[in-house]
Amino acid sequence: MPKMKTKRAAAKRFSVTGTGRIKRRKQGLRHILTKKAHKMKKNLGKAGLVHVADEVRVKMLIPYK
Repeated sequence: MPKMKTKRAAAKRFSVTGTGRIKRRKQGLRHILTKKAHKMKKNLGKAGLVHVADEVRVKMLIPYK
């Protein structure tokens, strides 16, 4: 059976934590930042986790991570 290919777009966006959860970047920090509170922007800069319901789909995109 041939090797599975990693979807490169997904590999750039997601990484796997030590416990096996998938880490992602939060959305909403690109533009229109003046109306957002400092506290909100600070929290958007932190990494988030992919929801449990979507983890299986993302893991298929990055099989070797």
